[in-house]
Amino acid sequence: MLAICNTIISKFLPLWIICFALLAYHFPQHFVFFKDWTAPALGFILFNMGLTLSRDSLKRVILQPKLALLGVLGKWTITLGISILLAFLFFPENPELLAGVILAGSVPSGTSANLYTFMAGGTLALSIMMSSVDTLIGPFLTPVIMKSAVGSVVPVDFWGVFLQMVYVVLIPIMLGLLIQMKWEAKLTHVKKIIPLLSSAALLIIDVAVVSGAQAMLKQYVHLLPLLFVCVFLQVTVPMLLGYGYSAVLGAAEPDRRSIVYEMGICNTALAALLAIHHISPIAAVPAVANMITNTSVGALIAILWQPVADRFGRSKQKWRSVKPGS
Repeated sequence: MLAICNTIISKFLPLWIICFALLAYHFPQHFVFFKDWTAPALGFILFNMGLTLSRDSLKRVILQPKLALLGVLGKWTITLGISILLAFLFFPENPELLAGVILAGSVPSGTSANLYTFMAGGTLALSIMMSSVDTLIGPFLTPVIMKSAVGSVVPVDFWGVFLQMVYVVLIPIMLGLLIQMKWEAKLTHVKKIIPLLSSAALLIIDVAVVSGAQAMLKQYVHLLPLLFVCVFLQVTVPMLLGYGYSAVLGAAEPDRRSIVYEMGICNTALAALLAIHHISPIAAVPAVANMITNTSVGALIAILWQPVADRFGRSKQKWRSVKPGS
């Protein structure tokens, strides 16, 4: 029964994400209960990651941070550059949507990047390291980028974002690691349901965000087809370029997968919040559309990678011994 549930939820996760998003859009009143569940669900996903995080891999990434820093550099150059190009290409006469698309690409990486890295057999420790660096520098870079690109002043509360990183990412991961270190032998059965639990948490985030933004999405529904084409390219092109970029750096295959998600998935929940408070409600629509797109595309790619990821799972020692850039 557990195997069947894992297959139904995990293997068809992109389809579930789209279906749940549609349900939340058409029947938002039924999902009001999940309004404040976004942060706890994110924290739960990261706690699950901590339970499975390789300590050897974490040690390697910490002692050799070069690849993590280069991955972050790629995100803030390639992903940002693609976002600016697409914004001016698709919405040159709509400054609010233009600003929203750029903002969706100029925030730190999203937490779901960590989940999909795990699902795809990537280097989870590298993904978490890049997310951490992203979160620390994002509050400084995002306002500068928005001011330079569109003239919008989008202040980002450094301490607010930093504390969110601590509460939602670092503490859950550390707690998961501590439990893993103390009761690793007893976690064998628990680890089998982690993909299922994490997928369920991601669906909660999906319906919470979409139902909360339903009125705004409905108001601009006529713009959604073009917008979804734009954000699809905003997600997939950096992913493709990220794989090539990491290959040029000489990264091992699991490290490449981590960088693919680092460059393709941004913290669109933060982008939507910033847009609503500092630009306009319509500027938040690209962030919501991006969230639906990056979660579904990210899940699809992870599923396509999973058969190969199983082979990596049986040969973890081999990948742990490969140094970044070798």
